[in-house]
Amino acid sequence: MFAMDPLLTRLSHSLHQAQSQEELVRPLLEMLEQVTQLESTYLTRIDLEQDLQHVLYARNTQQMQIPEGLSVPWQDTLCQRALSEGRMCTTDVTACWGDSQAARELGIQTYVSAPVRMSDGHLYGTLCAASAQTALLPPDTESVLQLFAKLIAQHVEREQLLQRLQAHNAQLAHQAFTDPLTQLPNRAALREELQRLLARAQRTHSSVLVAFIDLDGFKAVNDRHGHAVGDLLLRTLAQQLHHSLRAGDMVARMGGDEFVVVTPVDGTAREVAVAQQGLEQRLRAASVCDLVLPQGGTLHYPGASVGVVPVSGDLSVDQALQQADHAMYHDKQLRHPRGGRPGSALH
Repeated sequence: MFAMDPLLTRLSHSLHQAQSQEELVRPLLEMLEQVTQLESTYLTRIDLEQDLQHVLYARNTQQMQIPEGLSVPWQDTLCQRALSEGRMCTTDVTACWGDSQAARELGIQTYVSAPVRMSDGHLYGTLCAASAQTALLPPDTESVLQLFAKLIAQHVEREQLLQRLQAHNAQLAHQAFTDPLTQLPNRAALREELQRLLARAQRTHSSVLVAFIDLDGFKAVNDRHGHAVGDLLLRTLAQQLHHSLRAGDMVARMGGDEFVVVTPVDGTAREVAVAQQGLEQRLRAASVCDLVLPQGGTLHYPGASVGVVPVSGDLSVDQALQQADHAMYHDKQLRHPRGGRPGSALH
């Protein structure tokens, strides 16, 4: 008979140390082999929709080989038969299930199996041990098998819960830093990224290009064509601005009809000026569009006011945004010197 005290001590250690399913299962398979003295122990995952059983982890100590990654039709498996008959152990597989092709191919003669079930009763898989020889199973076999299967099920549920929590937290983080209308980064995301770029610029004695974009005449579009068309214009220009960017650039919606682009820039004053001019040209081109209206016709939007400035890492986020905002208003005055708003033509 296998001594239970050392088993319990090792089991406690494994439960404490395991950080993943594999780190838990592999020691359990080794302990199950020591308890049963069977040559192969393995954990399977059952896919009832595909009618398949997959071997996830296996331990083989003698001639019999249960390969990891093996997939077999579920209805032909010994596990399915054992489960349907409520038979956890048998030392004469040929007499019980002589028609099993899987048993014949693997040469299984002694077999033990316990279902791994979630707390809601869902069948996750099976924990098994097998041998090509007729073996005398210790009286503790079934209780140990059930204990190990339960521990695996609890660990799987904890991992699944952690994965759901991580996915939920990622979704919340995405929502917290994403503008729901345009799916661009929002004001909070922009401020965080700009703060990072300013810190980098201060360390490297480089600069950050900050561009402020204001959609001239946006209120008139809303008033004339309705908020649905205004939203469509925002989404369209958001995508065009996004596609105009290069690696390292970020475009964000500040709110309303305002967007901001930030990007790091290195080099001489001349090189910074060339990068500034290039960014301004790309953004001006991206702010022009012909919008196909849902009710028919096309709305031509002639473009936005754009201000681009290089700033040093010595500035705060608010100071950097303020400088870009001033540059944008200067551009607006040059484009519309009498304070007028550009018209959006409907074709």
